[in-house]
Amino acid sequence: MRIAALGGLGEIGLNAMVFEHQGQRLLVDCGLMFPRSDAPGVEVVYPDFTWLFEEPEALAGIVLTHAHEDHLGALPALLRRAPAPIWGTRFTLGVARHRLDEAGLSAELRELAPREPVTIGPFTVEAIRVTHSIPDAIGLALSAGGTTVVHSGDFKLDLEPIDGQLTDLERLGELGERGVDLLLSDSTNAEVPGVTKGERSVADTFARLFPQAPGRIIVSMFGSHLHRVQHTLTLAAQLGKKVLLWGRSLERNVRIARELGYLKVPDGTLVDLDTFLGLPPSKALLICTGAQAEPRSTLVTMAGDAPRDLRVEPGDTVVLSSRTIPGNEPYVTELIDRLYARGAKPIWPSIEPGVHVSGHAARDEQKKLIATVKPRQFVPVHGELHHLHHHLGVAREAGLEPDRLRLAADGDLLGLDGSGLTTLGRVPVGKSFGRRESEAYVSAGALQERRNLDGGVVFAAVAIAAGSGRVMSGPHLTGRGLAADEEAMLGLAAEAAKASLMEISPVLRADDGRVIDQVLSGVRRVFKQLAGRKPNVVVQVLRV
Repeated sequence: MRIAALGGLGEIGLNAMVFEHQGQRLLVDCGLMFPRSDAPGVEVVYPDFTWLFEEPEALAGIVLTHAHEDHLGALPALLRRAPAPIWGTRFTLGVARHRLDEAGLSAELRELAPREPVTIGPFTVEAIRVTHSIPDAIGLALSAGGTTVVHSGDFKLDLEPIDGQLTDLERLGELGERGVDLLLSDSTNAEVPGVTKGERSVADTFARLFPQAPGRIIVSMFGSHLHRVQHTLTLAAQLGKKVLLWGRSLERNVRIARELGYLKVPDGTLVDLDTFLGLPPSKALLICTGAQAEPRSTLVTMAGDAPRDLRVEPGDTVVLSSRTIPGNEPYVTELIDRLYARGAKPIWPSIEPGVHVSGHAARDEQKKLIATVKPRQFVPVHGELHHLHHHLGVAREAGLEPDRLRLAADGDLLGLDGSGLTTLGRVPVGKSFGRRESEAYVSAGALQERRNLDGGVVFAAVAIAAGSGRVMSGPHLTGRGLAADEEAMLGLAAEAAKASLMEISPVLRADDGRVIDQVLSGVRRVFKQLAGRKPNVVVQVLRV
């Protein structure tokens, strides 16, 4: 068996792992990630699927471990060029179907049931129930060529999950007794000691806080956290409050979960917007998205320029029920300050840890999984490089010898057989930048140009006599997005650009390329000397 990750081994997100045997491939998860602030105009980041596109007929199928975007959000990008059947649990397939419908695509969707193995090409695949922060999450046991791999998926060992679905340690132990050649395990919380608290602790915190709130309660969370939606709805009904759901992803996931029977809404609890706006504040509870301070998200809009009836008001209690994603800290802090400025009472994990718990296993739970599976080889997955390194430390603490541990990166091609794990080479990997509803990608060069434009642009126009090469007018410079001191440099930069032009003969000035190079050189030299940077310069040559 050959194994290669196209994403997820060095970043949070982009989870996509390929298993290959007898010329056929199986893809486990097909996830995206969301860009950080240095990717203007980019909405989503996909794995580079070049390796799969080279032989699309070799893709026997796709298996999804759960319905989070970082595990299935890249399906449209893949299926447009490499169609294949998709396996997953019922709720996961419901979300996948919606994602494909949005993209105008279709695929054969096949349901997986835990402990019921299926055959996909040369692979035997068995789903194993795990607890996570979304319904119907699974790990996998994959067998081919006489070897068995256990892939944990995203998991934790919550002893009292909201939906009653425990991680199936019994089945994992049975597999361990039979012999597991390789364990691939979730590394997200490898730096967190102890165990991850259960979701019921959040329900208890809400039950303590909500009766103390004098006015409206606004709870902001990820739109996929349906266990949290469930206990919030149940508590709201007990307190006699009516609930409005606001946020496209939240509303979509709730609708799918209700249709499939994964969410039970107390009668009369959900109301529409008009009804919600007419409620006394003490009877109103809003569940929305935006706890990460995403631009144009519901909570950010409510804290900003929403219509008056929908704005955050004095007396509102606003609960940010999620961990701040690394990189988002300045934006979340700004959002909290805006909530305070509006007279609301914000509550977030730093001041009230009980309003959020992770959906991922901490170190002691990771050790428990390793001890249960007893793998011959171990590779940490799903995390940035520091997470993967710390997870190797967890494995050593669990008793695995150093020669049974392997740190792999995106693109490493691993070979697995009865004698162990070897590195066979590399496959093409990378990131593709784009917009969710578009089939076009933003190239790395275009993205760099967009980043450069953030520092402002200098436009230069010069008129050159056709035939003689004489400078008739200019260069004339204008700036857009420049700092005040840089605006003041434009006159000097124009003089330097003209002097640079005069350094070459009229014959050479007949070449637009040479004219542009000389103008660029003069402008950038002045800015480098006076401002310490070279601006973006756009030169237009007019022939008269």
